[in-house]
Amino acid sequence: MVIMVRHSRNKQSHLRIFFLLLLILAPVSLLLLPSDYFDQGESICISKLIANTDCPGCGMTRAIQHILHFEFDRAYDYNKLVVVILPLLIIVWFKEISRCVKIIRSERKSELV
Repeated sequence: MVIMVRHSRNKQSHLRIFFLLLLILAPVSLLLLPSDYFDQGESICISKLIANTDCPGCGMTRAIQHILHFEFDRAYDYNKLVVVILPLLIIVWFKEISRCVKIIRSERKSELV
């Protein structure tokens, strides 16, 4: 029974570390892509596909990609809400990374005891 509990905790710990790595690597991967990577292609927005109207989120991915590459004019042209959404995303991103690190550290401490 003790072995199964340790195995379960170990698996959860590995999943948390994997999730933390994904959180860190996601913005890095966006920085490595060219700024116009998402500019071509069909829209996947349901509002755009069904009603042929833009929703408030239309162009946000493209706007964030351009703002990450310091192309502020193009980012603002794609979606004006990027000036509000990106700072909120960054705050949530940092909080989630902090939360994951705290959980991983507390698990490591409890393993040592």
